[in-house]
Amino acid sequence: MLVRVLLIGVLVLASGVLVAIGLQALSPPRPASPPPAPVAAPEPPRPVTARVLVAARPLPPGLLLRNEDLAARDLPLELIPEGAVRDAPEARAELGGALVRRWLDPGEVLTGNDVLRPRDRGFLAAVLQPNRRAITVGVDAVTGAAGLIWPGDRVDLLLTQKLDDSVAQLSRRVVGETVLTDVRVIAVDQHLTQGAMGATPSPDGRIARTVTLEVTPEEAERVAVASQLGRLSLTIRAMADEERANGEARRSVFGGDVSPALAQTDPTDRPVGQRLQIIRGTERQEVIFR
Repeated sequence: MLVRVLLIGVLVLASGVLVAIGLQALSPPRPASPPPAPVAAPEPPRPVTARVLVAARPLPPGLLLRNEDLAARDLPLELIPEGAVRDAPEARAELGGALVRRWLDPGEVLTGNDVLRPRDRGFLAAVLQPNRRAITVGVDAVTGAAGLIWPGDRVDLLLTQKLDDSVAQLSRRVVGETVLTDVRVIAVDQHLTQGAMGATPSPDGRIARTVTLEVTPEEAERVAVASQLGRLSLTIRAMADEERANGEARRSVFGGDVSPALAQTDPTDRPVGQRLQIIRGTERQEVIFR
């Protein structure tokens, strides 16, 4: 009896195993699991950059900078030299008219040591050409060409003076002369050199009071003397004017050369000096101090 029960149990167990195997064989195959996705490598950090000013073209020493001489470039911080000028409207305005101190190739970074700004000490001396001097003359709305003279212009310097009545005839008492010809204006008031930004009339329309000229040592002496003799005036020369200071000397222009009516007054009986009568007894002597 026990053997029969064991045999039945074995048969039931075997049939269950066979059913499980059959069901597994009839079920569809499971799809294979996808391979694990590769892990992306982390991106390297982008270099930190800054925008600096560089030379837009070859800049020789002695050049006065203009805005078109400069360009902007983004460079990594580790490639930016010490003292490089960062690009900003204030920096560009400050560099207007600055003097280049060394040769700069196109694309070369501009540093503070490469330029001499108009506000820097010694700038005016650096702007002057060799063996030249800077001398300032006072002007007004008339003698300064209505404020239309700017740094970089070429001008002539005129002197107008009135001679004493006792030493000249009426037609020759007012005389005009050209003291200097073809001299360069390097400053108007405190606006220095051509190319300097901000060289515009003040908001209140104030006319320039001083003009600084670039002259030779001898010409500086002539200007100093002329300023004590009479009124100085400036005339602007044309850009295409080829006349130079080494031409023929200009003659003086007297009042009688301008006004024929004034010249006609000379023949009249007019004293040309102070008269003094000396009486000695019956003798009379007249002395004229010319």
